[in-house]
Amino acid sequence: MRTEIITAGGISRAAEIIRRGGLVAVPTETVYGLAGNGLDAQAVERIYAVKGRPEVKPLSLMVHDAAAMERCWKQVPTAAGSLAEEFWPGPLTIIGESADAIPELVRAGGKTVGLRCPAHPLTLELLEKCGLPLAAPSANPSGKPSPKTAREVLEYFDGAIDAVIDGGECGLGLESTIITLSGVPYKILRQGALPENEISARLAADMCIIGLTGGSGTGKTTALAALRELGALCIDADEVYHELTLTSEGMRAELAERFGSVFAPDGQLERKALGARVFADPDALNDLNGITHKYVNLEIFRRLREYAMSGGTVAAIDAIGIFEAGIDRICSAVFGILAPRELRIERIMAREGISREYAAGRVDAQRSDEYYTNVCTACLVNAGTREQFSASCMAAFTEAIRNGRKERLPRRALL
Repeated sequence: MRTEIITAGGISRAAEIIRRGGLVAVPTETVYGLAGNGLDAQAVERIYAVKGRPEVKPLSLMVHDAAAMERCWKQVPTAAGSLAEEFWPGPLTIIGESADAIPELVRAGGKTVGLRCPAHPLTLELLEKCGLPLAAPSANPSGKPSPKTAREVLEYFDGAIDAVIDGGECGLGLESTIITLSGVPYKILRQGALPENEISARLAADMCIIGLTGGSGTGKTTALAALRELGALCIDADEVYHELTLTSEGMRAELAERFGSVFAPDGQLERKALGARVFADPDALNDLNGITHKYVNLEIFRRLREYAMSGGTVAAIDAIGIFEAGIDRICSAVFGILAPRELRIERIMAREGISREYAAGRVDAQRSDEYYTNVCTACLVNAGTREQFSASCMAAFTEAIRNGRKERLPRRALL
């Protein structure tokens, strides 16, 4: 037999072929796939035979939308729903724990199955008309280049498959990216058309991110410890900055270009020398903040994406300049940590061994309590014992985590 060529008006015909166990090559936004009924073991066996694909390699299933996850998996991870909402239809295959209804041959004897919703109108129409998940690896003999046109499919399989839907040339020419959510950390099993950082940014944007800010001696360290006890990834922006002054070639180069010789022979940033140059010059201080905020933010975003790929759901960022750096935009809530002036002075003196005059000068040079009450989601006052403040933090942060994020954050915010 010769392979039938089906165009836009004949999708019902293609659905009929699929339902009776036939094979139809279908267009996607990446490459053409070789599709058959994913619930029909005989159709699946024929896909393996036509491609010459080893049966130890599992197949993924094309589905019409995210609702198919309930049918094809035993349980649907929260992360899967978020990724589907963001990237489906599109070049992302998501692996989860397979439902018993999926033939063992599709799973190659394993316990998981990948799902993919292709971004091509003809194939989406086929999936809707079939009402079936379709086993659909790329439409090429194993080891050969994946086809981007119906003509290339016919060069491989004319007479060996029932039909090909001619949907024009595929635009991306790369297979879908494959991620497994069947365990943590999540893993990219194949890097395809969708970059990994786009995926991890979506997951990071779904996390509950608590911001902490406030002046010296207020007790932000105690607040951060409470969040760590609640399972949060805790990031100290000042520590990130100090690390980057040693490790970030880009930041070091920009600082040197703008401010000259500010690094000692051993590579350490000479902070006093840099401070002397910027604190009396508002333009220089703005330039310094622009450079450091850029690199610190990028590193914070990288850590959040990495944590999200490990299955993390809660993070905290401690930053004195959280609003100036724009970090507040990614936070679910920002807590200002306040304390009476005298207590702050005493804490700074005890911690750093400095004079009362120097500690008081530092406190008085920082922002007022009124500023934090005006800009923060809420403020916590540290005026009692460490234990009392820690308990207040635990209660407030537990409630904030329970409430989660009010609005869906764009993934671009974490790139």
